[in-house]
Amino acid sequence: MSDSKKHALLSPSAAHRWVHCPPSARLCENIEDKGSSYAAEGTNAHTLSEYKLMCEMGDDMSHVADVREHLTYYSDEMEEATDDYVNFCMGEYGRLKQNGDAQMFIEQRVRYEEYVPHGSGSADCLIIGNNEMVVCDLKYGALIVEAEDNPQLKLYALGCLLAFDSIYNIETVKMCIIQPRRENISTVTVDKESLYPWAEKVVKPAAELAWNGDGEQCTGSWCQFCKIKATCRTRAKANMDLAKHEFKDPPLLETAEISAILDQSDKFKNWIKDVENFALTEALKGIKFPRYKVVEGRSNRRYSNETEVAKAAMSAGFVNIYTAEILGITAMEKLLGKKTFGAVLGSLIEKPQGKPTLVSESDKRKEINVNTAVEDFAEDLDEEIEN
Repeated sequence: MSDSKKHALLSPSAAHRWVHCPPSARLCENIEDKGSSYAAEGTNAHTLSEYKLMCEMGDDMSHVADVREHLTYYSDEMEEATDDYVNFCMGEYGRLKQNGDAQMFIEQRVRYEEYVPHGSGSADCLIIGNNEMVVCDLKYGALIVEAEDNPQLKLYALGCLLAFDSIYNIETVKMCIIQPRRENISTVTVDKESLYPWAEKVVKPAAELAWNGDGEQCTGSWCQFCKIKATCRTRAKANMDLAKHEFKDPPLLETAEISAILDQSDKFKNWIKDVENFALTEALKGIKFPRYKVVEGRSNRRYSNETEVAKAAMSAGFVNIYTAEILGITAMEKLLGKKTFGAVLGSLIEKPQGKPTLVSESDKRKEINVNTAVEDFAEDLDEEIEN
């Protein structure tokens, strides 16, 4: 086994999964990581952020060409998002520097091998000063990520502590998730001593099980990015057990029973979708699934050549064949850039009240007045329920 594979097996980015489901590490080990345009875009954003931070810190970058020229996914949105991230990091650096000397380490490589076999990773930005350590992690994706009890972020912090604690006499650790595209900054500050018991009692045993391919498979939110999520028997059993529930007409179910079903509904729907996508991918490779076949899906008609269509229609005497529409809000914001969009069009943008949606209590949105909502959306709700 190559060193790169050993290091990747228990990567910090997958810690949420292998800490909760240790066997998943070995089960996913030999499955190809196909990557995605989203991952590549995130990598580009990190590259640009690193470059900007180094420039801000006064590093001599004269020997380095402007990295923007080599980014596949560079855009005005990426420029603004990385500016927001850099501004946050520089703000934290300035805050610590007010009370004395402060040091910033960019893309700091850290190790925590005494707790995780071959455990290592790179912290996007590490700032130390005034007995405090700040670990910043840029997330460029759309999925909201929180800093509270985040295994990846805690492993970075642990590695940073092991490397720098004896030098800087660190007392507190501030861990930060920065998601500029979602306007989400999530932070949590802990006493440094809380990380060592977590590493010893939670991480170390889970890592040992994961490395050896032992332990019990367990389903949860960590399944989302698991490579075997579509074929995992444990996940299938959990969802099939839900499917066996004796669904009766809603009036015959107690409210507690309905809540129990709602608790699992998203997991069930996501599992079904994962299995369907996996089956289609395999079927396109020639794998046969009993009672199923690959057919051509539905499609919408389209013009083969719009210029020729226009000529033909106008030659037939039809002239009113064009319509003009202003760009949608998302496309317009991308064209102008978030800051310019806000300055130029902010006063012309309105956000109507959203339709009532039933969600878990853990959702951060404020609960609405149901009586008012029923009055405001009565017709829409009736139509939605009927359909």
